Amino acid sequence: MTDINTSETENAVATLGGGCFWCLEPVFQELKGVGDVVVGYSGGNVANPSYEQVCTGNTGHAEVVRISYHPHIISYGELLTVFFSIHDPTTLNRQGADVGTQYRSVIFYHNGNQKEVAEQIIAEMESEGVWDDPVVTEVTAFDEFFIAEDYHQEYYEKNPNAGYCQLVIAPKMEKFRKKFKDKLEK
Repeated sequence: MTDINTSETENAVATLGGGCFWCLEPVFQELKGVGDVVVGYSGGNVANPSYEQVCTGNTGHAEVVRISYHPHIISYGELLTVFFSIHDPTTLNRQGADVGTQYRSVIFYHNGNQKEVAEQIIAEMESEGVWDDPVVTEVTAFDEFFIAEDYHQEYYEKNPNAGYCQLVIAPKMEKFRKKFKDKLEK
């Protein structure tokens, strides 16, 4: 028996949207137990949409990250804890200056357990009053994932001096690294 078979049974996938995918990708790339993070589009009604099409808000897609992870190292619940700490799940169809349904807060669950965990975490946050406003994160069944164009992949890593990276992503990364330093790969 090879390790390939073992790793296939131990790997899991999460698909999450919480604003611009450029902001989510670098966070999840740094977590222990995460194997691969790919940016793309889910939840829409157009096959193989382009970035330009998604930006119109007419395709129904959200900008998302597809996260391959090892559940024996990091749980789905831990991924969601990070997810809810790096975006505002109380703003409908927006994150900061990014406005439109493509920037909605959404969890595309891949199985019943993921759905249950997501709903439980949201209920706990609501009962604890973590935010002043209600959580509007959509919890919906995963259907399809379309990989975004190459220039969107690893955007922060490739463009750290770009204005958006400096003004929006870098502060999120700093806050994330402080809060989750014990969960970082590096």
